[in-house]
Amino acid sequence: MSLFKAASTVSLLTLASRVTGLARELLIAATFGASALTDAFNVAFRIPNLFRRLFAEGAFSQAFVPVLATVKEQQGEEATHRLVDRVATVLAWVLLVVSVIGVLASPLLVWLMAAGLRRMEAGDAFDAAVVMTRWMFPYIACMSMVALAAGVLNTWKRFAVPAATPVLLNLAMILAAWLGAPWFATLGIEPIYALAIGVMAGGVLQLAVQLLALNRLKMMPAIGLSPGAVRAGWADEGTQRVLKLMAPALLGVSVAQLSLLINTQIASHLAPGSVSWLSYADRLMEFPVALLGVALGVVLMPQLAAAKANGDAALYSAMLDWGLRLVVLLALPCAVALLTFSVPLISGLYHYGAFTARDVQMTSYALMGWGVGLLGVVAVKVLAPGYYASQDIRTPVRIAIVVLVFTQLLNLLLVPVLQHAALALSIGIGAMVNALWLLVGLLRRGSYRPQAGWGVFLLQVTAAAALLAVFLMWAASAWDWPRLQAQPWKRIGLLAALVSAAAAIYLGASWAAGLRFRQFLRR
Repeated sequence: MSLFKAASTVSLLTLASRVTGLARELLIAATFGASALTDAFNVAFRIPNLFRRLFAEGAFSQAFVPVLATVKEQQGEEATHRLVDRVATVLAWVLLVVSVIGVLASPLLVWLMAAGLRRMEAGDAFDAAVVMTRWMFPYIACMSMVALAAGVLNTWKRFAVPAATPVLLNLAMILAAWLGAPWFATLGIEPIYALAIGVMAGGVLQLAVQLLALNRLKMMPAIGLSPGAVRAGWADEGTQRVLKLMAPALLGVSVAQLSLLINTQIASHLAPGSVSWLSYADRLMEFPVALLGVALGVVLMPQLAAAKANGDAALYSAMLDWGLRLVVLLALPCAVALLTFSVPLISGLYHYGAFTARDVQMTSYALMGWGVGLLGVVAVKVLAPGYYASQDIRTPVRIAIVVLVFTQLLNLLLVPVLQHAALALSIGIGAMVNALWLLVGLLRRGSYRPQAGWGVFLLQVTAAAALLAVFLMWAASAWDWPRLQAQPWKRIGLLAALVSAAAAIYLGASWAAGLRFRQFLRR
């Protein structure tokens, strides 16, 4: 499978996940709006997600996939299966302990994440967040085992199942909001609690599907239940290598999650709805990040690790060059759209039911903040695997720590002026700094050698992006998008037509400037 085909497969399936995720957010926004209780749910959902990113897609994946790929290349499938068994045994027992502690410590976790919930006009917001955190915390166990399964499947180049299973979480939450919330209301239970049930159901479904895929691959892990099996798993050389790599990776991911925790804490002390405005903007920002950055990172990580294990420096550099060109080609127009077309996007997607015109404006400010740093956010997803594939996790960690300090200094300056929008803006600017630093590091060590034609390529895409910006600024000002709420189908049709026209303008202008897209298909 070519890199482009693999990345396209992951990207298309991720698109399905993001579309259903957007439908989930639209339904939640229309049903619950942006209130103290939606802030409570978003805080409660962020807590297991924070730990999931620490243990699953973050530190664990960064450490596990390079070791797994190296063992597979150098020692064969039998040794690889043994490694999977022992890592799964250790991971399962650690997750059991963490889940129990998390359920018991939920009040402390909510207070650490968003102490400001105590002062909101809905006095039960804090208590509601604690209840939902307790219900959802075991979600981390499901998703961490999903991360292990995804690492194995991606190493065997089975990219489809890991990319598609997040759809199941979104479908479970959609059903919870659509059917569960009204049912809870008839029972006298707070309707938003149904969302927490949907999260747990989605986690179980994702794990079940991934395990079926592993079984078909004959890589189903055998989890040891005896103390001797745990000791053997812990003492295994491969497990120890994963744990040693996880230590700096955990610090690096902790830095990113600490930034999220600080920002959520700050937002909880701003106007009610601030946490939700940021969450709704994040959902739109995640579209290009997932379709481009995550898809490329998922595909490149095991391939870069295999190239390193085989000593193929030329292939390693060429794959990075290919990934970075795709990032610039596709992330730049997305950033332009977030900066110039935020109000139409938010209006057309969210402005229904309990979601007000003020919510549109506040969410659009956050979305514009993300637009400033979108290119950096996506580029980091490609550049960081360049380090992880070499089993160098310390360098990205050191960079992340400095960027965290820089981001919070920006918050001190910007939050008093820009309120919640400053939180998205500061992370975006920090991501640009992070990406540039990672790029310079790869260039200095000689791991990445840019291929010819970058100067002309940048001129081509910049010219096309400038033309796109002019068109989108006109389109944003030509209609009063919030007032079109009374004509929802007209607004949706207009939005779809303008987005399609924008894509055609950008791609057409790029082609007219001399860019030929075949160069991305040949690798």
